[in-house]
Amino acid sequence: MPKKKTGARKKAENRREREKQIRASRANIDLAKHPCNASMECDKCQRRQKNRAFCYFCNSVQKLPICAQCGKTKCMMKSSDCVIKHAGVYSTGLAMVGAICDFCEAWVCHGRKCLSTHACICPLADAECIECERSVWDHGGRIFACSFCHNFLCEDDQFEHQASCQVLEAETFKCVSCNRLGQHSCLRCKACFCDDHVRSKVFKQEKGKEPPCPKCGHETQQTKDLSMSTRSLKFGRQTGGEDADGASGYDAYWKSLSSNKAGDREDEYDEYEAEDDDEDDNDEGGKDSDTETTDVFSNLNLGRTYASGYAHYEEPED
Repeated sequence: MPKKKTGARKKAENRREREKQIRASRANIDLAKHPCNASMECDKCQRRQKNRAFCYFCNSVQKLPICAQCGKTKCMMKSSDCVIKHAGVYSTGLAMVGAICDFCEAWVCHGRKCLSTHACICPLADAECIECERSVWDHGGRIFACSFCHNFLCEDDQFEHQASCQVLEAETFKCVSCNRLGQHSCLRCKACFCDDHVRSKVFKQEKGKEPPCPKCGHETQQTKDLSMSTRSLKFGRQTGGEDADGASGYDAYWKSLSSNKAGDREDEYDEYEAEDDDEDDNDEGGKDSDTETTDVFSNLNLGRTYASGYAHYEEPED
């Protein structure tokens, strides 16, 4: 029989469980809510941008810098572990800062914990937009994460990318390894997997979570819960009708392509022959056409005209 837990032991276990949940929740903070990715308005040019040490547009320093790790603008001497001891009760502005992060380009306060931990856990360390491939230093906007594939996005491409993110790189919802329907979808690889082929020896499945993608290790999602669509192409076997003969149904496509090329060559040859015949006819019948033209207009009488020398004439009145 195990020993009965005392009240102090129960309290200690509950405290450890709460601390564990707090640490886990810190790791799962939304990217838009991190202090290093907070919205900031420049004091000089009044332009809104991501929290950074110097304004992206006018390079001016802010009056109240925000710490990229703890998010505070005022350092209290009694309640903080300051590396630099300040004389007053609190310090603000440049007296509060201790470093600039190389990844998020924001101030870090002179607290010992922030200085020693922020560079290792900065959420914008590898923040490069998946669409335009710009990092934090290349644009002034904030960084976001796609809600489907969880890749980094800049402020300019976030809406357009997420509108087109749920498109598979395939023409059907079938598994990439077999012909069965793929119940699990990876939105980074844009592929579906069945229950058998989603299992991987490299990436282990965590308890209570969806199985990881066997290609990239990203957590998969149920295809039925997503608004997934397939790739649509206007060439290849889709133009060959419903016949599935030949190599993967492309037989009709190659036949139509070869017939079109042969038909184009015959048409070009016929056009060249017709042009040569027309040139020969024009050379031989040039003189005949000139004589016929003079015969037609020889007996034509237009009366008194400007060309005949009667520029100032009046028609006789009846």
